[in-house]
Amino acid sequence: MSKTIITAAITGAIHIPSQSEYLPITPEEIAEESIQACEAGAAVAHIHVRNPENGKPAADTALFRQVCEKVKKHCDIILCLTTGGDPTTMTIDQRLQPVTELQPELASFNGGSFNFALHPLADRIENYRFDWEKDYLLKTENNIHNNTFQSMRMYAEAFNRVETKPEFEVYDMGQINNIRYLIESGQVKGPVYIQFVLGILGGMQATVENLVLLVSMAEKTLKRDNFIWSVVGAGKQQMLLGAAALAMGGNVRVGLEDSIWLSKGRKAKSNAEQVAKIIRIAKEMSKEIATPDEAREILGTKGLDAVNF
Repeated sequence: MSKTIITAAITGAIHIPSQSEYLPITPEEIAEESIQACEAGAAVAHIHVRNPENGKPAADTALFRQVCEKVKKHCDIILCLTTGGDPTTMTIDQRLQPVTELQPELASFNGGSFNFALHPLADRIENYRFDWEKDYLLKTENNIHNNTFQSMRMYAEAFNRVETKPEFEVYDMGQINNIRYLIESGQVKGPVYIQFVLGILGGMQATVENLVLLVSMAEKTLKRDNFIWSVVGAGKQQMLLGAAALAMGGNVRVGLEDSIWLSKGRKAKSNAEQVAKIIRIAKEMSKEIATPDEAREILGTKGLDAVNF
């Protein structure tokens, strides 16, 4: 891979407003953070939305559209929309609405079912800004992120209809085999794009050893020339795993979705700060950074003129 793709995950659905005053909440804030991340050197912005009144993670397609339209007016960054939704309350069709209605270049596609837990965070926060936050964290003790083979088939069909490229989110080893099945059964075409997500309770720990293991397994299972990969290191491992990925020839995701920190004891004031830091590390390693258009060529996306926003 000649150039490195940097993704900024702007706000996510993991952190709550009480954890950081810098977490973007409104569509305007999320869009502005995406634009600033692009200016700092990110080629992709991974987008979640929140209730603008209280910061609670939301899945309102109208909010996604507000973000996407503003970003598109100001820069050419690739927008990767989440389709995670809330598997406990939403149908597959509802989770897929950002894809079917907005038809983005990229969207997340979870590689299988797994426990997705945030509840230990509840004991670390003394003062909550909003009433919903503590209960939101505690409920995840009983949370299964449901992504069955049936739902993955439905996802693949929807993505194919609008020519949105999947960004496969892989949290554990077996999910690589799930992707192999989707390719061999003709539901997904290679080369596939994989985002290894490490550090979530319920998935693999955020260690360099686990990243090496995942990449090695993907090379054996999917073949080296049939996938492109990037990595997320949740929390304090964000930059460590990013640097490891750079050394291994991979791509990197940073952003306030994954970590609210810039360095030990210092909160990131923006996504752009984290983008600038990982790019400094990359340049020290003589890595060239992909522009949005170069990332489109590497990933094989359909282009900004083919989206529905």
